[in-house]
Amino acid sequence: MLAVLIQTLPFFALIGLGYGAGRRGFFSAEATAALTKFVFYFALSAMLLKFSARLDLRALFDRDFLLAYLVGTLAVYLLATAIALFRARGMEEAAVEAQCAVIGNVGFLGIPMLVMLLGEAAIGPVMMVLVVDLIVFGSLIVIVITARRDGRVSPAVLGSVGLGLLRNPMIVSIVVGLAWSATGWPLPGPVTATLDILGAAATPGALFAIGASLATKSAERLAVAGWLSFAKLVLHPAAVAVMALVVLPVEPFAAGVMIAAAALPVAGNVFILAQHYGVAPHRVSASILISTAASVLTVSAVIAWVTS
Repeated sequence: MLAVLIQTLPFFALIGLGYGAGRRGFFSAEATAALTKFVFYFALSAMLLKFSARLDLRALFDRDFLLAYLVGTLAVYLLATAIALFRARGMEEAAVEAQCAVIGNVGFLGIPMLVMLLGEAAIGPVMMVLVVDLIVFGSLIVIVITARRDGRVSPAVLGSVGLGLLRNPMIVSIVVGLAWSATGWPLPGPVTATLDILGAAATPGALFAIGASLATKSAERLAVAGWLSFAKLVLHPAAVAVMALVVLPVEPFAAGVMIAAAALPVAGNVFILAQHYGVAPHRVSASILISTAASVLTVSAVIAWVTS
């Protein structure tokens, strides 16, 4: 584990650098928002497009892999929902807490770190985890909260969810890259060079942006945030591991990547949704802060385990 911890430290050091810049006011909230937008729409999208354009489309979609991740994640999602309802928090808060328990920072932290640590073979599995998170669980929270407020799920809500997915640059980049891959043609040299240059900014930019955004987070409601962090960092990868290693015959390397992706801390976009709907944003903020800090050790331990 020590060797893996040493390998992961530079990633968390960049997060810490961004956090320090944000806390000291050197990097303002406006600058953080601009950097996040650049990484999200340009740098990370270029990286995803380049990676997906090289993938074998037929080998990418593994039914057992997708089912193992989906069922393992759903089990933790339902557990977090049940515990929130048992505490009489209501369906809206339960949906937000369940999101904290299963949605990790795969885009900004997982793709750069896992691909660099585990090699380019990790690209496909990480992308499949990201697709399930965005399409299934990213849509579910919107549907649950809207249905709770309106009393029904209207076609307009489903249409809005669909449009949101179509406008997500990560989804668009993956789809465009896979479509190009299906042609069997290599990317033209100038396109590859452009994507290489732009994609190279994704890792440092994303990590710095994570840290700078954490500077605005508060550590209130520690008991609940601690539980949600435990669910995300421990229960989620454990449930996925049971599905991938025991229940379904997932290829060992892909299973390891899936488990490592499941071990990532709570994603920042959960806070954006909580703030947008006005549902427990401080609780989510604390969960992101605590889970990210604790993940320095937990993620290293999980990666050391799956690579041993």
